[in-house]
Amino acid sequence: MITHKIMASKSTEILESDLTTTENHEFKSEMDNGGGLRGDDEYPSGEFEFRKPGVWKSSVVKLRMMIAYPWQRVRKGSILNIKLRGKISDQVKRSFSSGLSLPEICENLIKAAYDPRISGIYLHIETLKCGWGKIEEIRRHILDYRKSGKFIVGYAPAWSEKEYYLGCACEELYAPPSAYFSLCGLNCRAPFFGGVLEKVGVEPQVHRIGKYKSAGDQLIRKNISEENREVLTTLLDNIYGNWVDKISQAKGKRKEEIENFINEGVYQVEKLKEDGWITDIKYDDEVTSMLKTKLGIAKEKKLLTVSYKKYSKVKKWTLGLSGGKDKIAVIRASGSISRVGGSFFSPSSGIVAENFIEKIRKVRESKRYKAVIIRIDSPGGDVLASDLIWREISLLAESKPVIASMVDTAASGGYYMAMGAQTILSENLTLTGSIGVIRTKFNLGKLYERIGFNYEIISKGRFAELMAADRPFRPDEEKLYAESTQNMYKRFRDKAAHSRSMSVDKMEEIAQGRVWTGNDAASRGLVDAIGGFSRAVAIAKQKANIPQDKKVTLVELSRPALSLTRILFGIGSSAIGIDTSLNQLVDGLTSSDEVQARMDGIMLQGSEGSSSLYILISNVPAQITNSKKALDENK
Repeated sequence: MITHKIMASKSTEILESDLTTTENHEFKSEMDNGGGLRGDDEYPSGEFEFRKPGVWKSSVVKLRMMIAYPWQRVRKGSILNIKLRGKISDQVKRSFSSGLSLPEICENLIKAAYDPRISGIYLHIETLKCGWGKIEEIRRHILDYRKSGKFIVGYAPAWSEKEYYLGCACEELYAPPSAYFSLCGLNCRAPFFGGVLEKVGVEPQVHRIGKYKSAGDQLIRKNISEENREVLTTLLDNIYGNWVDKISQAKGKRKEEIENFINEGVYQVEKLKEDGWITDIKYDDEVTSMLKTKLGIAKEKKLLTVSYKKYSKVKKWTLGLSGGKDKIAVIRASGSISRVGGSFFSPSSGIVAENFIEKIRKVRESKRYKAVIIRIDSPGGDVLASDLIWREISLLAESKPVIASMVDTAASGGYYMAMGAQTILSENLTLTGSIGVIRTKFNLGKLYERIGFNYEIISKGRFAELMAADRPFRPDEEKLYAESTQNMYKRFRDKAAHSRSMSVDKMEEIAQGRVWTGNDAASRGLVDAIGGFSRAVAIAKQKANIPQDKKVTLVELSRPALSLTRILFGIGSSAIGIDTSLNQLVDGLTSSDEVQARMDGIMLQGSEGSSSLYILISNVPAQITNSKKALDENK
């Protein structure tokens, strides 16, 4: 894999106790123009419109602020201090959770636009570990916030292309004289472990369907295939081209100027100021002093600030941004797809089909929801699990509108899930498609011989030893293995064709395991429209016959439950220093009969030195599930 980086209850009260309700705003969010895409004009844009509150509403808001809990109060004239750094999840987090949440970041920007106590935003930007889909969503909300007329100042001590993409959306951008920065372009590195595994006596026997299905290449090849090179080159061209276009618009520069600047290999921060890439060179304290001056605060007085974490506790109800009577359910699906949950000592992460299906069934059986938005951020996983989820989403779509909204990645099994929705929406740089399957068996015979390990099998049935790990396939076994894998691919492809109202032959042309960016997927009919969460809400309203100017209440059904097991396990893992990637690699060196619809992990990382499209093997073993159990059984 490439890495880029709800219960029909016995009573209504039980269901409500498990859900956290958030209200939708009375505005729409700016989106990148999807003009020219097939069918895109059929859908409302969801573009943000800032509406200044009237006298009556302002009075109500002031009263609500007075009666708010102490921990939800903010002093007038405060600066919202947001630090964007590290991983960003699309999941809604509880108060005890660490890390950044995309829904929370966007909500804070929305609240700050309307909050009379917030004078402006001071945005610290450092190295981010997320995909371009989330970056697009955040950037859109920064631009939306600016429509309120309030200032937003960016400060970036460590950044590359991805971070600058956000920074240049701010009104002003500053960097210290010693800033770690890199605007050198994007690159792609593809490691291959075929030679390594050969040396240690491991023979991966990979069956994947689809000309472009590159999952497994890292295991069996020593260099990149032409098909994989074609896909990655196209992805890289799209991402780089989008970056140049948006920076050109933001800085008022010609594209040629931007590309020439990148090709100069600039390493002096003074050059950034000189050529207008940043506003000025300042340390954090100097920016703080500048903000005091901007707000008319005496030098000896302290600048009033409110942290991202504290401001996240401010309710939208307080600011008069409450939702309406009509409810839209929001179900978030992030991570790899598996069929069943983990054990007490190893709780599952990602999308667990049995749990996810339970949520979907509850929504389907409930009459309170007018529509459903399913947010997908997944590279795929188990084909059976993906198919079971697809079935439940399809049934849900028969009773109410379902909108699939893609984030960073919705490929392979992630796209399989989306096919059950009536409308599919993605960001322009979402990685999607990858309609194909992969299945792997590892022949460990030579390795066993070298380490002196042996086991005997007594079997009954022609194919009883199909997955034996001590030898390669017999010809008849390989034929059966290949045909069953091909059958699974055909099912996936044919369902995709039916869901997108295409002929099988047409779908075959764009399937073949190929990964597309959102714009390319939309132009080929795999995606209906380009946009983020706010556009998904607008489309859900349209499908549910709710007027666009009418408020709705968004009900988040995927907020993680408080789990002592997860907390203790997380602490224990950190204390012991478990290297999960290594554990997965060890666990993965055995065979599994489960078929995977998984995209190679594509991570766009912005770090000092370069911003890379990096293909790595850290999750390749995750393609082989239940491997430890299989190894124990073999032993």
